This record gives sequence, C-alpha cells and structure tokens, in this order.
Amino acid sequence: MPAFRQVGEKQLPNPILFMAWSPKRDLIALANTSGELLLHRLANFQRVWSLPPNENTGKEITAVAWRPDGKILAFSVGDTKQVVLCDAEKAEILHLFTVEYPVSCMHWMEVQDDSSTLSSFSESEDESSRFLPKLPTLPKSYSTTSKIFSEEKSDEVTNLLGDVRLNILVVGGSSGFVELYAYGLYKIATLNGISGTCRSLGLSSDLKSLSVITEMRSTEGRPEIHYMQLDTGLLSSCLPELTKMARKFTHISTLLQYLRLSLTCMCEAWEDILMQMDLRLTKFVQEKNTSTQVQDEFLELLLWGHASPELQALLMNQLTVKGLKMLGQSIDSSYSSIQKLVISHLQSGSEALLYHLSEVKGMALWKQKFQPLGLDPAAIEDAIVAVGSFTLKASELLQVIDKSMKNFKAFFRWLYVAMLRMSEDHVPPELNKMTQKDLAFVADFLSEHFSANKELFDRKGKYFNVERVGQYLKDEDEDLVSPPNIEGNQWVTFVKQSTHLKDSTLLFPTYPQKSLHFVKKMMEATIDLCLQKPAEVIGRSIKQAVCLRLYTIPEGSENTPRLFELPSLWNDKTASMHYVVFCMPEVSPSTIYIMRRATDPGRSVPNGLVAVNINTPLNSSIVDETPAQNPADSLYGCLDARFYDDETLTVVLRSLEDDENKMRVLAQLPLNSALRWEEEFIWDITLRLEQQIEGIPVQALAWGNHSRELENIKAQFVAVNGIRKVACVLSANLRHVRVFEMDAEEEEEDEERADESQEMSLDQDRLEDTLNDQSDAGDGEHGGVGGSMDTQVTGQKSGDILDDTAGSETL
Repeated sequence: MPAFRQVGEKQLPNPILFMAWSPKRDLIALANTSGELLLHRLANFQRVWSLPPNENTGKEITAVAWRPDGKILAFSVGDTKQVVLCDAEKAEILHLFTVEYPVSCMHWMEVQDDSSTLSSFSESEDESSRFLPKLPTLPKSYSTTSKIFSEEKSDEVTNLLGDVRLNILVVGGSSGFVELYAYGLYKIATLNGISGTCRSLGLSSDLKSLSVITEMRSTEGRPEIHYMQLDTGLLSSCLPELTKMARKFTHISTLLQYLRLSLTCMCEAWEDILMQMDLRLTKFVQEKNTSTQVQDEFLELLLWGHASPELQALLMNQLTVKGLKMLGQSIDSSYSSIQKLVISHLQSGSEALLYHLSEVKGMALWKQKFQPLGLDPAAIEDAIVAVGSFTLKASELLQVIDKSMKNFKAFFRWLYVAMLRMSEDHVPPELNKMTQKDLAFVADFLSEHFSANKELFDRKGKYFNVERVGQYLKDEDEDLVSPPNIEGNQWVTFVKQSTHLKDSTLLFPTYPQKSLHFVKKMMEATIDLCLQKPAEVIGRSIKQAVCLRLYTIPEGSENTPRLFELPSLWNDKTASMHYVVFCMPEVSPSTIYIMRRATDPGRSVPNGLVAVNINTPLNSSIVDETPAQNPADSLYGCLDARFYDDETLTVVLRSLEDDENKMRVLAQLPLNSALRWEEEFIWDITLRLEQQIEGIPVQALAWGNHSRELENIKAQFVAVNGIRKVACVLSANLRHVRVFEMDAEEEEEDEERADESQEMSLDQDRLEDTLNDQSDAGDGEHGGVGGSMDTQVTGQKSGDILDDTAGSETL
C-alpha cells in the first residue's frame, strides 16, 4: 500500500503564491495572484473563508505567516507596503501597519522559556484590570473600519496579545530591511547593516540569534544567495524586561487605535445638516442688498418681530418650518452622541493611557533593568504631558457642547415660533412663552455666532460661524474659528497671577486655539517618539555574527517567481540549532545540503555542513561516502525540501531520467544518521560554497518505503506541518494542490476513490501540463483550469473552525 494517505485534491482558478499550515489546527492558508487570501481545512480541502483584496489593504500579497497559537494570520501587501493581521476565525482585519519597504518574507515565532519570572509578569498584568474600568465598545454602526474593538469581542487587547509568553513577528524586504514586532503589533527592533533582499527569516526560540537568507548581486553580476546569522543576545538576556515592556507598549498602541476610532465615530455622529445652514446664511450675506448687518436683522426680528424681505425669504423659502424643526432635532441628537463618546470613550481611553505610560515611566527609572532596552524617562514624560493635554481638550469640548446645546435650543425655539407667526400658523401655548433668560440666550447666540470681522471673512469666506462643535472635529492645522472665551475663567486668572504655577511642569499645557484633532495628532507624534526609541537602541545592539556565500542562482530562473524556492530555514528548539536546507542543481542536482549553526553564535557545531545524496537503493543504509550504483535505480533531483520535524525532511523529487519531466515522488528523508556524520568540511568563507563543492563529503541517504509516487500531478513545491502530520503538494503551474496525511497509509477503498478521482481529472491534468508549458514561455497568469475548480466560498460558519478541525485529527 502506498505511504501517506491522500485526503484532498483541488484545482484552483488562480495561481497560488504562498502556502502556510496553521501550527495548531488542520487549516492551511493560501495566497493567490489576485490578492485573495484563502483558508482551507484538511478534510477534502474544503474552503472555510476567503478574504478578497480591498483598497485599504492592497492586492499584491508578498508573504504569509501564522501566529504560533494559530488564532491570527499575518500577511504582507506589496503595493501598499502594509502588514495586515487577520482573525483566523472570521476573516476580519484586526490590525494593520505600514512599513518602509515592501515585505518579501515573514516569520512569527514564540519564545520557549519556562522562567518563573514571566509568570510573575502575568500576574502583574491583572493589576491594570483591577485599577482601570473596562473600555466600552464602540457603537456597532461605527466599527466598520476596524474590528479590533467590535462588540463581539469581550477583551480586545487580550485578543491581539494572546498568551503572556512573548511572540515576535519578523518581517524582511528589499535593501536589507528587517524589523521585529512584539506580538505582531509593537516594533521592538529595526536592524541595520544587512545587504540585499531578504528571502527567508528564522528567529531562534531562545532569542539568541536570527538567521537571514538574502539575495544580492555578485561581482560577476549574477544574483547570489547569502546566509547571515545575527547576534540578538540582548533580547535573550533581557527577556523578562523585554516581555514586560512589549506588553505595556502594545497596550498603549491599541489604546491609541481605540482613541482614533472613537474620534472617527464622533465625526460620523456629527451630521452635515448644520453646514448646509452655514452655506445658506453665507449666500444670504453675500447677496443681500441692504446695508444692515445680519446680526442686526436677527436682533430686529427678536425685539420687534419684523423681518426684512431678504431674511423672510431665507427663512420661509430655504430653511422652511419643517426643515428647521428637523435641523434642531438632528443637532440635539448629534450633540448628545458626541457628548457620550467623549465621556465614555475619550476620557476612559485617556485615563488608561496615562496609567500605562506612568507604569512605563516607572520601568524606565529602573535603569539597571530597562535602560539597555532604550527606555527614556524624559521621552515618556513628554508622552504623559501630551496625553494630559488631550484630556484637557476633551473636557473643553464637553463644556463647548453643553453651552452650545443651551444656546441652540433657545435659538431654534425662538426662530421656530417666529417662522410660525410669519406663516400665520398656530403657535402652541407652551412655545409662546419666552422668559428673560431665554432672550439672553438668543442674544448671546447672535452676538457669538455672527460677526462682521473682515479678517474672519477673508479666511473662511463668510462673516460668521454658526457651528462651534464641528471645528473641534476637523482635521486641520489652522486655529479654531471661534475659540472658547477664557477671559473670565477664575482658574486661568489664578494661574496667570501665580509665580510658581505659571511655569509649573505639574500642570498640563492647554492649546485653546487648536482643535481636538490637532491635539490628538500631536499626542500621537509624541508617543510615537517614545515608542521608537527602544527599537533604535535594540536594533543597534544586533550585530552580524557570520556571513556565508552559498551559491549563484541559475540564469534561467532569474526572472521566475521565487516565492517557494529554497533555501528553507528551520529552528531545532531542543538542540538550539538553526538548520538551512538548500540545493545547487547546476553543480549537483541529486544532492541536498543541510547547514547547521548553533543559535548561540559563540558556540561551534561539529559537522556544520551535511550533504546527502538521494539516489540511494531502496532500504539501504549509510555505509560509504559514495553510494553503490544500481542500474535498476532511477536518478532523482530535488525540487523542494522542508523540515517535517527536527530529524525528518519532506522532499519533492523528480526523475532525471524521465524525458517528459513528469515523474514526481513525495518522500520523507530520515536525517538521524546523516546529522551524526563525523567527517568535517573545512569551509573557506572567502569563496562561495559551490566553488568548494568537490571537497564536500557526500553521504548516501535511503528513503525506502517512506515515499509515494505522485501520479497525474506535476508536483513542484510542498508545505508541511509535522505537528499535525500533514503535507500539501503544489503543481508547477501553481494551480493544482494535493493534501496528504503523512502518518497513515492509503487503504484499498481510499485507493479506489483516488483512482476514480484521477480518472475524472485526467483531462484536466493534461490541460494543466499544457498550461504549464505555456507558463514556462511566459504565460502563467491565465485563469483556472477545468470545471472542478473551487470558486465558491463554503456556507459553513467560520466560527466552527475549532470544532470541525478538532474532529479531523482522527481522519
């Protein structure tokens, strides 16, 4: 019976660029050339959901990585230079951030450390929940732009932070661009000194080193593959402090997002009806023929009940009684909504920000522990002051809203009665009464909102500003049109007269001439400076430990996509080793090379380079450097190789003797004996490895019965997950996938079903080979193949992923 059990097969309409198995579930993420992200489950390769490209994220996916707990999927977008974090359950975008260069590779790792210190930090995280009230969720109708704080999530920050154990997302791109993000949110390091474009990344689980595969031009002008190991010892030695700082700064980042969305909700709550009134009154001022001021005409209407023909036409023909009533109700509703958002969201979010920043300042003052990480007490103090100013501006807005509501209510009530009298309609008795206090409110409204100031007219194009709240919500750098009058404020007078308080650092500065948006942007810029300092300091501490030149890329493949190409990186957590797997088909097509480096750059590794020949007779063992020749054995070349676990390599092989180049084999290579090989290779680091290939001792490696011939698919690439014991094979035209369970053998019934499936798809496979030949000639971007392609999203609820995938383990 063939090894490995086939559990799914699919023809896809668009070429696949990336495949990534979930580390915890039987799910695989696929990214295709149309910018679509797909999630499929192992059983029958059923689609769970699809995330189409949109204008906010972009449409050119360049890398994919799973968070180690399998709950969040990260992908990078090249055309918008963004990294997007997506909820694996519901295909919702949780967070996104912009990077300087397009990302070409990503790696998300979790720290493996059983230190009791981390558990103590976990307990300290609970203190914030005891001292701070839970942030209220945003109104459902306003949370469409981001789902971080949607009503369906009970603990928004925890959903993004995950477990207390530190996990780090590493992103790399062109021009040696490499950055590290704690929990995928907060940037903790920006690396310098790397040359070329990053092809692959691997951060060790002990945080001692980072492996980087780069591509750069050689002296001969050909693209050359380099391996670099970077010493990240500072991250390892300061792991407890780094974890504490990262979680605090991640809280701060999510709170800034919360305030940003709250302000967006306030802007959406404010309707544009009042702006229409502004435009109508502006037109009235510019077109009226009388020399009297608008304020005088309204005052005349207030005192004597008479209106000029121009004002009467404005009120009765443009505003209308019904329109005025609707306008008043709309303003009252909008004011109430904004007031609630300021009190419940802005103020509570600002208080949480002050709490976390104050704790970070306390950490920064503990210089022995946190100074090496770049925490600057002065920068954090500036951030605290900026948050205080934002809180004061929010309180100022509350006072303006309260005063405006009173004035608007009085003004609209009076104007409504006046318009009813003009139209000779019945005036309700409850509205006909007007007290002296009401008259004062209307007079104040007219005096404050109508002006003949020529400077104001030149700047805004109108003689007045009816609306005072909206100016606080505008994203403008200009001063407020109608700043609050603070001349009679007793506290302001007291501070100005006090010698000690006037310049005291204990008082948060106020910006009475600026809008809430302006103060918010100033606060964000100050906090960003505070957050960026550790990334710069940690980045400068990371130094290159070794750089090895491996090989040049064949000229024929220089312009082909390299999304799946080797080298492949692997981190052996048990032995604290970096593994690099690669092939050099131009010089040794049947040899696989495995390079090993200790995660501690100061520790040497015997037999750091292992070369294995895969053309070994079946079921033989390693007995000699040169394998015995057997005429019955075929010669094979390696197309793709991925580590299945610490001692097993999954490979896709092709027969070198097949004239049609269709023979493919999926095999598991046991590396136990090969990795214990004692013969040493002396590497001359001044030369490329391919220039020293004759001196590399080659071992024979048998794969025996741990293999399966792949029929009716021109396999080229493979993605594996040793924890879930699964593999997914992708064809050369990037459209045909086949999924296997690697720890089970195919039974007869399964074989019969597979034979039927192969018969049904035989014509499609022939067409696939034809398209593949065309794609080799430059035509690889056409649509899908055959009628069995998966073009519809399954109707199954995404929330059932956990239950269904748990059941698929027994397949």
